[in-house]
Amino acid sequence: MSLEKITTISPITNKPVLTRNGLSDADLQALPETAAAAFRSYRRTSLAERQDIVRKALKLLNDRQDVLGKEVTEQMGRPIAYTPKEVTTAVMRGEYLLKISDETLRDTEGEAEPGFKRYIKKVPLGPVLIIFPWNYPYLTLVNSLVPALLAGNSVILKPSPQTPTSAEQIQQIFKEAGLPDGVLQIFHSGSVVQIEAIARSPEIQLVCFTGSVANGLAVQQAANDRVPLRVGLELGGKDPAYVRSDVDVKWAAEELVDGAIFNSGQSCCSVERVYVNEKIHDEFVSALQNVLSGYKLGDPFDKSTHIGPVVSKRSAETIQSHIKDALEKGATDATPENSTFKNPPADGNYVAPTLLTNVTHDMTVMTEETFGPVIPVMKVRDDAEAIKLMNDSQFGLTASIWTKDVARGHELIDDVEAGTVFVNRCDYPAPDLAWVGWKNSGRGQSLSKFGFEQFIKLKSYHLKDYPK
Repeated sequence: MSLEKITTISPITNKPVLTRNGLSDADLQALPETAAAAFRSYRRTSLAERQDIVRKALKLLNDRQDVLGKEVTEQMGRPIAYTPKEVTTAVMRGEYLLKISDETLRDTEGEAEPGFKRYIKKVPLGPVLIIFPWNYPYLTLVNSLVPALLAGNSVILKPSPQTPTSAEQIQQIFKEAGLPDGVLQIFHSGSVVQIEAIARSPEIQLVCFTGSVANGLAVQQAANDRVPLRVGLELGGKDPAYVRSDVDVKWAAEELVDGAIFNSGQSCCSVERVYVNEKIHDEFVSALQNVLSGYKLGDPFDKSTHIGPVVSKRSAETIQSHIKDALEKGATDATPENSTFKNPPADGNYVAPTLLTNVTHDMTVMTEETFGPVIPVMKVRDDAEAIKLMNDSQFGLTASIWTKDVARGHELIDDVEAGTVFVNRCDYPAPDLAWVGWKNSGRGQSLSKFGFEQFIKLKSYHLKDYPK
């Protein structure tokens, strides 16, 4: 049987840059078996030993940020000015999870009573399958990998075919840091059938998936016939922002342009809908235009570039279809003049940032995940209308409110249906706060002390002194 050939196509040139082999059915079956065998030994290591391994790995990761950043730029197109920072941010996130692991994983004592010892122990699950995406491969992976290993689990990684070296680099780094053989394995695959086969293996105890809603539902379906198998899903978003009339318009525009089009808008928590109080609508749109006019679209290996290509031709077509649908239904293209927007490099998947006004919820760009550099702006009368529209979505990942009246902003976000809500900030998963999707944006949570919960199960110990 010939093995699957997995080719990574550069979004910069639309030419192949890497090829990897998939696994045979026998090799695929061996992965969970190897993980189970490694787990039986690794689970008996002390937390201090695991912490030492993770600490060393994070240092190695930080030391290699430039090399890893260059690979990310080549494989998925984010400008080189930003990709090393993804690695350093992933390290900082991992260091926080490492810092809280003693307290988070310690035993919980029961009520004191003479002659008895009772406590609850947090024990590891077993082999964990982590399927992680291309848009932020190191940041998204850290969310699951670090707590999984600290808790004592073995791990199998399945990277996106778009960024295959991220898994390879992580495996090598943890090997150098002293992680025992078999505890961290990787495989490459573009086959849904193979991924489902591993997920259904009796050894696998948890699947952590980050990606689209459709693929997340497929993973969840694969788990439906096994009671012990847990599933954690980090899925899409259609994240709204509401700009109240009291803001510093110039400042808010700068923040929201960055929140909407950083990484070419390819983030589950990018700002994809902007609601603006009618009193400042025109002024705010003008401020957005001023900010956008200073952005550079182009070669991601040029350090002055702000926006590179989107990941694929298919992605570019989806984004353009959302824009076309909006314009056909009455939206206005308010994108400012910018020579780089009109003259991007010829061969890649370049999509110019687009500012749309006069949008409504009858348009795809306001209801479905665009995952591209589009800023749709909708005028609202007041707070009540803004909150109603923000909640009019199948998604509920993040949302932000922009106002000088922070107390009022705090009141308003209580009514917003999203797992993370901001006042005067956006697009920032804080490691000390739970990262959790509401509605179709996910299931379970990562980050913070609560992010460890999916990687452990509770075992209650009830010991009575022997009667004399």
